Amino acid sequence: MGDFHAGGISGPMNMVNSFDPARAALLDPADRELLRRRDASMGAAYRLFYERPVHFVRGEGAFLYDADGADYLDAYNNVPVVGHSNPRVQKAVSDQLGAVNTHTRYLAGGVVDYAERLTALFPEPLNQAIFACTGSEAVDLALRIARMSTGRAGIIVTRHAYHGTTTLAAQISPSLGPNNLIPPEVALVDAPDSVRDAPGEAAALLAARIDAAVEELGSRGIAPAAIVVDSILSSDGLQSHPVGILGTVAERARAHGALYIADEVQPGFGRTGSTWWGFERHTVVPDLAVLGKPMGNGIPISAVVGSQELFEQFGRKVRYFNTFGGSAVSIAAATAVLDELESRELLPHSEELGGELLSAIQTMTRDEPGVAEVRGAGLFLAVEFVDRSGLPDAVRAAEVVNAMREKRILISASGTYDNVLKIRPPLVFPRASSSRLLEGLEASILQSRPGAGWV
Repeated sequence: MGDFHAGGISGPMNMVNSFDPARAALLDPADRELLRRRDASMGAAYRLFYERPVHFVRGEGAFLYDADGADYLDAYNNVPVVGHSNPRVQKAVSDQLGAVNTHTRYLAGGVVDYAERLTALFPEPLNQAIFACTGSEAVDLALRIARMSTGRAGIIVTRHAYHGTTTLAAQISPSLGPNNLIPPEVALVDAPDSVRDAPGEAAALLAARIDAAVEELGSRGIAPAAIVVDSILSSDGLQSHPVGILGTVAERARAHGALYIADEVQPGFGRTGSTWWGFERHTVVPDLAVLGKPMGNGIPISAVVGSQELFEQFGRKVRYFNTFGGSAVSIAAATAVLDELESRELLPHSEELGGELLSAIQTMTRDEPGVAEVRGAGLFLAVEFVDRSGLPDAVRAAEVVNAMREKRILISASGTYDNVLKIRPPLVFPRASSSRLLEGLEASILQSRPGAGWV
């Protein structure tokens, strides 16, 4: 079993639910040799999921298949938001590759059409988009815009946030581990925690934490430029409630002269239900929104969406160019994703099926010892485990994840304490597969149930 940040085997470098290289001898010879070659050619920074890694050779819809043809129900991967090997995306990319694939320094209708269509999905004044390749690049760019707009350097993020892997994005991603240094320009705040915060006090607590972070930055001679928050607080344990809590982020940011940046890389494109963007659930409008992962269904494309005023301030001072950001092929993929989301009505599907699954899991675990809470929004669900003392139980979360893997159902775990199951399937997840997911989850939770001393 891999190392865990809390509640399990201690170790600063491995992620929750990671493969332990010491167990390589347990793999079959072919995968063991592939692992040896991978380590030799790709290095020590990479990680694999699960006690027994999986080796996939193809995917379709909400399923992945191994070399033996066994199907795995994908209840984890949000990048293929409209399904693995989506035919419409495939065709759009192939057709565009057969025509032309150039950058944004030439006039092209496709990228303008998409920019108009994308920004029409946002509330005013978010009416312009700048394209990049990855969420990390988009976060990096949003930070640059915020700092140039405000003339300040300070950034506030949640204590276990993940926002990316560029230098700037990694500096605001404390979940990357203790050896990922957070600079003095960054202050951390505890995220809302529906299990540990006093009921009804989430907004007041968060406001106080943000104010304290501003004071902390001030003690270093730094003023805040932005507060960056993932709109579903995924890395902080998928904190989906209370609805409206992001209004506190926006209000305190603006009170301190800072911008509010909504990280929509994970919650965006209908993931959290009937709204396109996670921040919309909270009836708040950010100053900048950052998009990534599912935007191109696996073709790298991302964006920062903001107001004309902010973008003009930035554009007057610096040039921005990204060779592949907004390229014709990436835009073709992104356009096909919007076509799929709209024509297949995947946002209401996310809302309805997600609600059904949430209710079923809550009912299933109502009397289950060690389940502290089941929560979520749309097709983004969480199950949080604690031990008999009420402390986070990362070991049990990992046991459930690996038990599900053995049942050929893919989920993962995350959170500040690594004790929260993350259930986040492609939005094309079929209702007919709900029983397989629920039955597998129930059996895995029972399989991991603690001993008789609990009750």
